[in-house]
Amino acid sequence: MKFYAVIDTNVIVSALLKWNSVPRVVLQAVFNGFVVPVYNDEILNEYRNVLNRPKFGFSSELISETISQIESLGVMENALETVAEAMPDPKDIVFYSIALSHGKTAETHLVTGNVKHFPANPIVITPRQMLDILCM
Repeated sequence: MKFYAVIDTNVIVSALLKWNSVPRVVLQAVFNGFVVPVYNDEILNEYRNVLNRPKFGFSSELISETISQIESLGVMENALETVAEAMPDPKDIVFYSIALSHGKTAETHLVTGNVKHFPANPIVITPRQMLDILCM
């Protein structure tokens, strides 16, 4: 069974900052093919912009390899589902919209460390909940 997930930027940042963490296990599950990442160009640009912030100190090679892996292992979803709910951060809308849109054809989750920033919906889950789904 394939598990599809839109991975919020905060999960990737946490995974790269702390190698021995739940977000890191989720990212490793992506790299190992257990989770198929779902994205669009706006999400990839958000990854690039945030990961390149000097405060994180990530090397350009690490950033490039991480995003390249997500692109090669993932699914591009160009359709955007209209989001009626108000959300505190407008940059989060695309993540939720892509999860809703891809969810029309295959069960898709949005994995985030900030579930409170999204509408109450069973598709919005924490990294720990993703691992529970994967039985990891």
